Amino acid sequence: MNLEKVVFGFFIILALTLNFGFVLGEIDNPAHHNVWELFAAIVVNLVATVLKFGDRTQTGALLLATSLVAVLQLLAAALVWGYAGNISAAGLSPTMMSSIVSLAAGAVVANVISVVLLIADTVNLRR
Repeated sequence: MNLEKVVFGFFIILALTLNFGFVLGEIDNPAHHNVWELFAAIVVNLVATVLKFGDRTQTGALLLATSLVAVLQLLAAALVWGYAGNISAAGLSPTMMSSIVSLAAGAVVANVISVVLLIADTVNLRR
């Protein structure tokens, strides 16, 4: 068993599950979406992105691209949350929460693609 591959897979799957956990719930209800879970999803996605640097294969390039998309989506969600909570006169309204969750859902899609690529790459190693 290759410990490096275990850690790599762990962070890719943890990124997906944390992000999915944040998105789960009513899209416009702030009580269903924890800011700390969004923060954890951002941090784990950043770690997963760093782990993907250095892989010179086509699959590695796609994994890095999906990770960069997920990080961009999550950072945008955090910026919207920061704006809604600290700058906007309306505060964290259902409309703003819907935007935050929608951005995070886009990151979920990128993370799902990343996990599918990881599984496909693993299956191809067996042949």
